[in-house]
Amino acid sequence: MAHHKPHLPEKICASCHRPFAWRKKWARDWEQVRYCSDRCRGVGAREGEVAPPR
Repeated sequence: MAHHKPHLPEKICASCHRPFAWRKKWARDWEQVRYCSDRCRGVGAREGEVAPPR
């Protein structure tokens, strides 16, 4: 049976503007995490861009 983790903190990705949740691998530096994935980190922050539709 799958379980949900609604209590995990979330942030908004600086590149794709989508929410992403805390991961154990980010435990030490959660305050510095800005991107949801390596792909978004490679693209970087997009200044002045509107979030893409889902």
